[in-house]
Amino acid sequence: MNTRDEAREFLMSRRANISPEQAGLAVSGHRRVAGLRRGEVAMLADVSPEYYAKIERGNLVGVSDSVLESVARALQLDDAEREHLFDLARAANGRAQPVRRRKPKTWVARDSLTRALEVIVNGPAFVRNGRMDILATNALGRAFYDEVFAGPGQGNLARYCFLDERARTFYPDWEAAADVTVAILRTEAGHDPRDKQLHDLVGELSTRSNAFRTRWGAHNVRRHGSGTKDFHHHEVGDLTLTYEGLELTAEPGLSFLIYTAEPGSPSDQRLQLLASLAATAAAATLTESPSHSVLDDTRTTKD
Repeated sequence: MNTRDEAREFLMSRRANISPEQAGLAVSGHRRVAGLRRGEVAMLADVSPEYYAKIERGNLVGVSDSVLESVARALQLDDAEREHLFDLARAANGRAQPVRRRKPKTWVARDSLTRALEVIVNGPAFVRNGRMDILATNALGRAFYDEVFAGPGQGNLARYCFLDERARTFYPDWEAAADVTVAILRTEAGHDPRDKQLHDLVGELSTRSNAFRTRWGAHNVRRHGSGTKDFHHHEVGDLTLTYEGLELTAEPGLSFLIYTAEPGSPSDQRLQLLASLAATAAAATLTESPSHSVLDDTRTTKD
């Protein structure tokens, strides 16, 4: 993921997404391509056509924040897209701040973080990194994402989405889930362009999934803070859940996510059933091996 190539393709894709009408420009006659022309973006951003052409070629070295802001406004970038553009500029100027790395490479949740997960009993809760590796879960989260851990996903939500056929049932609107998954990875690539494991994951998915490769080429990015999602769990059926995502300030690059259902709703009742099934399974496991904990299996590589 060369930063210059990424910047060029990102800006070109955003320009293609904005019609002259959306930009408030009057047009006449036939236009050969969709979207704005370079000269129109330059005019809207109040920079010379030559300078904008340089920017769109991916040369962001020395481009000021004020010019980036003008380009973002001209292209009507949303918050996630604007942040991505600034991430690319920081990387081009040698000011990228990659996610802090820790040794040893096997990441283990702090006791306080484990307790925070364990006290959440009414909804799936988990910690993931920007590559969408699930690093730790509560008991209900483990039951909710059991297919992610047992199969091609290998504990990674992106692998599960694109390499495990069961994901197309788990996500009733699989197309939307796939779009979001790739947009999160694309955003992470802007945050940390030197992440070799992310490069390897993108390469693996691009090789093995046409659906991933097509979406990766669209250069869409997004924030993943809160919202509502539909799921179909193989043990309890349909679930409509809201989610909240929190950044862990003590663990740069990690997110804490919690899913909940509306109290008293069918989804709430099905989550309670899933929690009961998970508790029964955990009790059986503890009987067989008293030293085992459901969180023991959530350890994975962070860096």
